[in-house]
Amino acid sequence: MPSGALAKKLLMVSGLGLVVLLLVGAAVGAIGSAILPVDSFLPKPEIHLPPQPVFPASTRNLHLGATSEDGHAGQSASGEKSSESSPAGSLGEEEEAHVTPLPITKFAVTNTLLSAWFATLVIILFFVVGARKRSLIPGRFQGLVEILVEGALSSCAGVVGSDMARKVFPLIATIFFFVLFNAWLALLPFYQFVGFVQGGGEFLGFLPEGEMKAHLLRSAGTDMNMPLALALISFVFVEYWGFRAHGFAYLKKFFALGKLLRLKPAGLIDAFVGFLELISELVRVVSFTFRLFGNMTAGEILVVMVTFLVPFVATQFVFGLELLVGLIQAIIFAGLTLVFLSVAVRQEGH
Repeated sequence: MPSGALAKKLLMVSGLGLVVLLLVGAAVGAIGSAILPVDSFLPKPEIHLPPQPVFPASTRNLHLGATSEDGHAGQSASGEKSSESSPAGSLGEEEEAHVTPLPITKFAVTNTLLSAWFATLVIILFFVVGARKRSLIPGRFQGLVEILVEGALSSCAGVVGSDMARKVFPLIATIFFFVLFNAWLALLPFYQFVGFVQGGGEFLGFLPEGEMKAHLLRSAGTDMNMPLALALISFVFVEYWGFRAHGFAYLKKFFALGKLLRLKPAGLIDAFVGFLELISELVRVVSFTFRLFGNMTAGEILVVMVTFLVPFVATQFVFGLELLVGLIQAIIFAGLTLVFLSVAVRQEGH
């Protein structure tokens, strides 16, 4: 360890270096280049909201406009798209290649799907390696895994009780860690800088030069299909335990028609309240989906734009914010699923 004086000097040098990088980033970024007579350090970014196919190559090139449906090149040697061979007509004005979804009959591995697979593999390796050499006195990595598992289990037990927590823990923990790892892994540098670029009129993979047309990996949370799939899993899981705890009496929560069938005026109120409960139950799918999708997409756009406007140091503050947002979204998604499960299991008839 460096001595006190040396540590202060290192701290001062590091701080000075960060200030210099911040000033340089402000000068060569989009804002600085618009004021000062310097060229922007980074090209203007392209925000591709729909997921883009990356494999197979034929589907990717067709989607990006590199080839036409008959297999011929969709661009001229200068890199400009040809309206005659383009699969979507004239792509130069509207850039339909970036927004036209794949037909329902065609399957392709998209960058968001590949990212979900990558996050799943990392999660499996993380916990398998942590539990591979179990010992009574855990090492650092095993201790970290045990802290995460015990913390998640104790959180579940605090909401639904210890017995119920052990039954629902596998799914709740999977949702939490899947959302968390997807959000945090997307902050790694190669998510933004590894992909398929346009060079010499063709689409080439994994080159640091040229115009980026499709990223190899993109956060799965920015693809609405992933938040929707998690929301549907959460919804079905909650309803399953509701029926398992109460049988068909669980439906009384939504269809309280007993008093109405006995022609009691109060039955109208019960029926209306049950209708509101049914609507609120179904709306959860929409709220879960758009909450996660909106936060993850906004975060990715924010990272890209700040990197373009003020590169280098300023981006690190956004990364810190995104680490917090990813953790909060994972807690909210898993926590709300657990709360709704508790309500469904313990709900009493009207």
